[in-house]
Amino acid sequence: MKNIHRFLEHTALSPTLTYQEVEKMIEQAHDHQFAGLCLPPFWVKKAKRDLGNADVQMVTVVGFPFGYQMSQTKEAEIRQALKDGADELDVVMNISAFKSGLPWAKIELAKYATLIHEEEAFLKVIIETAYLSEEELRTACKICADAGADFVKTSTGIAPEGAKVEHIRLMREILPSNVGIKASGGIKTLKQTISMLEAGADRIGTSSAIYIINQSNKQI
Repeated sequence: MKNIHRFLEHTALSPTLTYQEVEKMIEQAHDHQFAGLCLPPFWVKKAKRDLGNADVQMVTVVGFPFGYQMSQTKEAEIRQALKDGADELDVVMNISAFKSGLPWAKIELAKYATLIHEEEAFLKVIIETAYLSEEELRTACKICADAGADFVKTSTGIAPEGAKVEHIRLMREILPSNVGIKASGGIKTLKQTISMLEAGADRIGTSSAIYIINQSNKQI
Protein backbone atom coordinates (compact mmCIF):
# COMPACT_ATOMS: atom_id res chain seq x y z
CA MET A 1 0.00 0.00 0.00
CA LYS A 2 1.46 3.34 -1.09
CA ASN A 3 2.38 5.90 1.58
CA ILE A 4 1.37 3.59 4.41
CA HIS A 5 3.86 5.38 6.68
CA ARG A 6 1.52 8.40 6.70
CA PHE A 7 -1.14 6.35 8.46
CA LEU A 8 1.14 4.99 11.20
CA GLU A 9 1.81 6.36 14.66
CA HIS A 10 5.13 4.97 15.89
CA THR A 11 4.20 4.07 19.47
CA ALA A 12 5.87 2.99 22.69
CA LEU A 13 4.00 3.20 25.97
CA SER A 14 5.77 0.47 27.90
CA PRO A 15 6.57 1.24 31.56
CA THR A 16 10.13 0.04 30.88
CA LEU A 17 10.74 2.41 27.96
CA THR A 18 14.32 3.75 28.14
CA TYR A 19 16.07 6.92 27.00
CA GLN A 20 18.01 4.95 24.40
CA GLU A 21 14.79 3.49 22.98
CA VAL A 22 13.21 6.94 22.83
CA GLU A 23 16.25 8.26 20.96
CA LYS A 24 15.96 5.43 18.44
CA MET A 25 12.23 6.01 17.97
CA ILE A 26 12.75 9.71 17.29
CA GLU A 27 15.38 8.84 14.69
CA GLN A 28 13.05 6.29 13.09
CA ALA A 29 10.17 8.77 13.04
CA HIS A 30 12.46 11.22 11.24
CA ASP A 31 13.65 8.62 8.75
CA HIS A 32 10.25 7.17 7.90
CA GLN A 33 8.13 10.33 8.28
CA PHE A 34 5.43 8.57 10.24
CA ALA A 35 2.16 10.42 10.81
CA GLY A 36 2.94 10.58 14.51
CA LEU A 37 5.25 9.58 17.32
CA CYS A 38 3.32 8.49 20.42
CA LEU A 39 5.26 8.44 23.70
CA PRO A 40 4.48 8.74 27.42
CA PRO A 41 4.08 12.31 28.76
CA PHE A 42 7.50 12.19 30.45
CA TRP A 43 9.23 12.06 27.06
CA VAL A 44 7.15 14.62 25.14
CA LYS A 45 9.35 17.67 25.72
CA LYS A 46 12.53 15.90 24.61
CA ALA A 47 10.92 14.20 21.63
CA LYS A 48 9.21 17.36 20.39
CA ARG A 49 12.50 19.26 20.59
CA ASP A 50 14.41 16.52 18.79
CA LEU A 51 11.79 16.12 16.07
CA GLY A 52 12.38 19.74 15.14
CA ASN A 53 10.60 20.66 11.91
CA ALA A 54 9.85 17.08 10.91
CA ASP A 55 6.34 16.50 9.57
CA VAL A 56 5.57 14.15 12.45
CA GLN A 57 2.86 14.81 15.01
CA MET A 58 3.92 14.59 18.65
CA VAL A 59 1.34 12.39 20.35
CA THR A 60 0.95 11.50 24.01
CA VAL A 61 -1.61 9.99 26.37
CA VAL A 62 -3.75 11.43 29.16
CA GLY A 63 -5.53 9.53 31.93
CA PHE A 64 -3.65 6.45 30.79
CA PRO A 65 -4.48 3.61 30.93
CA PHE A 66 -7.81 3.41 32.76
CA GLY A 67 -9.33 6.88 32.47
CA TYR A 68 -10.76 7.07 35.97
CA GLN A 69 -8.51 9.84 37.29
CA MET A 70 -10.21 12.98 38.53
CA SER A 71 -11.00 15.50 35.81
CA GLN A 72 -8.69 18.03 37.47
CA THR A 73 -5.83 15.54 37.23
CA LYS A 74 -6.45 14.91 33.53
CA GLU A 75 -6.71 18.63 32.90
CA ALA A 76 -3.33 19.19 34.56
CA GLU A 77 -1.86 16.42 32.38
CA ILE A 78 -3.32 18.06 29.27
CA ARG A 79 -1.96 21.51 30.13
CA GLN A 80 1.50 20.10 30.80
CA ALA A 81 1.51 18.02 27.62
CA LEU A 82 0.49 21.04 25.55
CA LYS A 83 3.18 23.15 27.22
CA ASP A 84 5.75 20.46 26.42
CA GLY A 85 4.77 20.48 22.75
CA ALA A 86 2.17 17.75 22.23
CA ASP A 87 0.23 18.13 18.97
CA GLU A 88 -2.28 15.37 19.67
CA LEU A 89 -3.56 14.08 23.00
CA ASP A 90 -5.03 10.59 23.34
CA VAL A 91 -7.33 10.95 26.34
CA VAL A 92 -8.81 7.85 27.98
CA MET A 93 -12.55 8.28 28.49
CA ASN A 94 -13.84 7.79 32.02
CA ILE A 95 -15.23 4.32 31.28
CA SER A 96 -16.27 3.86 34.91
CA ALA A 97 -18.47 6.97 34.78
CA PHE A 98 -19.74 6.03 31.32
CA LYS A 99 -20.78 2.53 32.38
CA SER A 100 -22.48 4.01 35.44
CA GLY A 101 -24.72 6.07 33.18
CA LEU A 102 -23.30 9.35 34.47
CA PRO A 103 -23.11 12.36 32.13
CA TRP A 104 -19.64 13.21 33.44
CA ALA A 105 -17.80 11.35 30.67
CA LYS A 106 -19.24 13.71 28.06
CA ILE A 107 -18.93 16.83 30.24
CA GLU A 108 -15.22 16.37 30.86
CA LEU A 109 -14.46 15.49 27.23
CA ALA A 110 -16.18 18.68 26.06
CA LYS A 111 -14.07 20.67 28.49
CA TYR A 112 -10.90 18.99 27.27
CA ALA A 113 -11.86 19.59 23.63
CA THR A 114 -12.11 23.32 24.28
CA LEU A 115 -8.81 23.40 26.14
CA ILE A 116 -6.97 21.39 23.49
CA HIS A 117 -8.46 23.20 20.50
CA GLU A 118 -7.53 26.57 21.99
CA GLU A 119 -3.91 25.45 21.52
CA GLU A 120 -4.65 24.19 17.98
CA ALA A 121 -4.00 20.60 19.04
CA PHE A 122 -6.13 17.49 18.45
CA LEU A 123 -8.22 15.51 20.93
CA LYS A 124 -8.29 11.76 20.35
CA VAL A 125 -10.54 9.88 22.79
CA ILE A 126 -9.73 6.28 23.75
CA ILE A 127 -12.99 4.45 24.42
CA GLU A 128 -11.49 0.96 25.03
CA THR A 129 -13.74 -1.08 22.76
CA ALA A 130 -12.88 -4.37 24.53
CA TYR A 131 -14.98 -3.29 27.50
CA LEU A 132 -18.02 -2.10 25.53
CA SER A 133 -21.10 -3.82 24.17
CA GLU A 134 -22.27 -2.84 20.69
CA GLU A 135 -24.86 -0.50 22.19
CA GLU A 136 -22.26 1.05 24.49
CA LEU A 137 -19.86 1.45 21.56
CA ARG A 138 -22.53 3.34 19.62
CA THR A 139 -23.26 5.60 22.58
CA ALA A 140 -19.57 6.22 23.34
CA CYS A 141 -18.90 7.25 19.73
CA LYS A 142 -21.82 9.69 19.78
CA ILE A 143 -20.62 11.16 23.08
CA CYS A 144 -17.13 11.70 21.67
CA ALA A 145 -18.43 13.32 18.49
CA ASP A 146 -20.83 15.59 20.40
CA ALA A 147 -18.07 16.57 22.84
CA GLY A 148 -15.82 17.76 20.00
CA ALA A 149 -13.32 14.92 19.61
CA ASP A 150 -11.18 14.97 16.48
CA PHE A 151 -10.60 11.21 16.58
CA VAL A 152 -12.03 8.24 18.44
CA LYS A 153 -9.46 5.59 19.28
CA THR A 154 -10.20 1.93 19.93
CA SER A 155 -7.80 0.86 22.64
CA THR A 156 -5.01 1.54 25.09
CA GLY A 157 -3.33 -1.79 24.42
CA ILE A 158 -3.86 -2.70 28.08
CA ALA A 159 -7.30 -4.33 27.78
CA PRO A 160 -7.65 -8.05 26.93
CA GLU A 161 -8.38 -7.21 23.28
CA GLY A 162 -7.34 -4.44 20.93
CA ALA A 163 -8.70 -3.16 17.64
CA LYS A 164 -11.11 -5.30 15.65
CA VAL A 165 -12.18 -4.77 12.06
CA GLU A 166 -15.87 -5.10 12.97
CA HIS A 167 -15.51 -2.36 15.57
CA ILE A 168 -13.83 -0.05 13.05
CA ARG A 169 -16.65 -0.62 10.55
CA LEU A 170 -19.28 0.10 13.20
CA MET A 171 -17.46 3.21 14.41
CA ARG A 172 -17.20 4.53 10.84
CA GLU A 173 -20.91 3.94 10.41
CA ILE A 174 -21.72 5.90 13.57
CA LEU A 175 -19.19 8.74 13.54
CA PRO A 176 -19.57 11.80 11.30
CA SER A 177 -17.04 12.14 8.49
CA ASN A 178 -15.17 14.94 10.29
CA VAL A 179 -14.25 12.64 13.18
CA GLY A 180 -11.36 10.31 12.45
CA ILE A 181 -10.78 6.81 13.75
CA LYS A 182 -7.52 5.59 15.26
CA ALA A 183 -7.19 1.82 15.41
CA SER A 184 -4.78 0.61 18.06
CA GLY A 185 -4.07 -2.43 20.18
CA GLY A 186 -2.55 -5.60 18.79
CA ILE A 187 -1.87 -4.33 15.26
CA LYS A 188 1.44 -5.94 14.33
CA THR A 189 1.39 -6.75 10.60
CA LEU A 190 0.87 -5.07 7.25
CA LYS A 191 -2.15 -7.28 6.60
CA GLN A 192 -3.81 -6.16 9.84
CA THR A 193 -2.98 -2.54 9.08
CA ILE A 194 -4.53 -2.65 5.62
CA SER A 195 -7.64 -4.40 6.93
CA MET A 196 -8.13 -1.65 9.52
CA LEU A 197 -7.67 1.11 6.94
CA GLU A 198 -10.06 -0.58 4.52
CA ALA A 199 -12.63 -0.85 7.32
CA GLY A 200 -12.49 2.92 7.85
CA ALA A 201 -9.57 3.72 10.14
CA ASP A 202 -7.64 6.92 9.45
CA ARG A 203 -4.69 6.25 11.77
CA ILE A 204 -2.97 3.16 13.09
CA GLY A 205 -1.30 3.21 16.50
CA THR A 206 1.28 0.45 16.71
CA SER A 207 4.52 -0.55 18.37
CA SER A 208 5.30 -2.53 15.21
CA ALA A 209 5.53 0.40 12.78
CA ILE A 210 9.05 -0.48 11.64
CA TYR A 211 8.11 -4.09 10.95
CA ILE A 212 5.01 -2.96 9.04
CA ILE A 213 7.03 -0.51 6.94
CA ASN A 214 9.57 -3.24 6.16
CA GLN A 215 6.76 -5.59 5.08
CA SER A 216 5.34 -2.85 2.88
CA ASN A 217 8.70 -2.13 1.25
CA LYS A 218 9.10 -5.79 0.33
CA GLN A 219 5.86 -5.62 -1.65
CA ILE A 220 6.90 -2.58 -3.66
